[in-house]
Amino acid sequence: MTAESVAPRGRRRKNVRPQPGAAPAPERPAAAPARADHVPGLRAGWRVIAAKEFADHVLSVRFLILTIILGLAAAAAVYATAGAISDIAADATGVPSLFLKLFTITSGQIPPFTTFIAFLGPLLGIAFGFDGINGERAEGTLPRLVSQPIHRDDVVNGKFVAGLSAITIIFIAITALVAAIGILQLGILPSVEEVIRLLVWIALAVAYVGLWLALALLCSVVLRRAATSALVAIAVWLLMTLFAALLVGVLASFLAPVPADAGSGSAAALRNASMQAELARLSPSQLFQEATAAVLDPSVRTLNPGLVTFDQADRAIPSILSLEQSLLVVWPQFVALIAVTAVAFAVAYVAFMRQEVRA
Repeated sequence: MTAESVAPRGRRRKNVRPQPGAAPAPERPAAAPARADHVPGLRAGWRVIAAKEFADHVLSVRFLILTIILGLAAAAAVYATAGAISDIAADATGVPSLFLKLFTITSGQIPPFTTFIAFLGPLLGIAFGFDGINGERAEGTLPRLVSQPIHRDDVVNGKFVAGLSAITIIFIAITALVAAIGILQLGILPSVEEVIRLLVWIALAVAYVGLWLALALLCSVVLRRAATSALVAIAVWLLMTLFAALLVGVLASFLAPVPADAGSGSAAALRNASMQAELARLSPSQLFQEATAAVLDPSVRTLNPGLVTFDQADRAIPSILSLEQSLLVVWPQFVALIAVTAVAFAVAYVAFMRQEVRA
């Protein structure tokens, strides 16, 4: 056997002609095209949308303006309350969570920091969601956005995640600003439990503003114009924030009237007060304020102080709640905010999936 008759390994044979009378070689089946669902990373289209939308939010003018407004409000609230805290800082023995009072107490002239967040926080969600879908539709980019390999549900999921991420960044920055001003002004360092309480409050604030983000996204899906969706979302915000107390009083007087000769501690008065408390919790702002009071103040043991009778408070021992006990107090409010946010986003998701997108 010569060297020329041995074919080298790994080298294909060239121009091999079939012999006369031999059966033709079977053809190899063509490779099946790769399915879109099996391509690695292709189903993560919402991440691409979220990253692009998050970059647009952070670099936008609305992000800068809203951050400056909330930062100035937070700084003014902290400077106003620093004097009131310094009066009790000298005798801090027995004062629970003195550092957290930066966020909750007021000097009487300017509301506390948490009140500003409860009132101005919904503007963050509305600003980042009112033109999420109809803005793409007006610019003519929605048909290209929902084309392959990006699925339709990736668009709404990515926009919602991007808005929540931008809101979280703002709340972390503002909370750090308030904490830094408090440390410099008072020289009080937070404990580990106080830091954890602040982190829990940030999660609560993100859930509260996420509700308004889902509502604004729903308006952008249902309504064709961005200006109309912004007006509808702002109208709902004003109704739930400013006029909720007036409407609650009127409804409670109709559903549980109090006779003119009834005393303040009568059964009719207690029913009316209980009805007002339950109706007030239909407002997300009320849920957020109640949860904030219990998370940032460990001395709060009940969220219905006006409904506690004298017999119930007679043998109550004043004590400080731990973080786990405070979470048990605010757990219904926390779950209610997350549930309403999930419902609003689910309605926006279904409405967007049922819409027809034309080029």
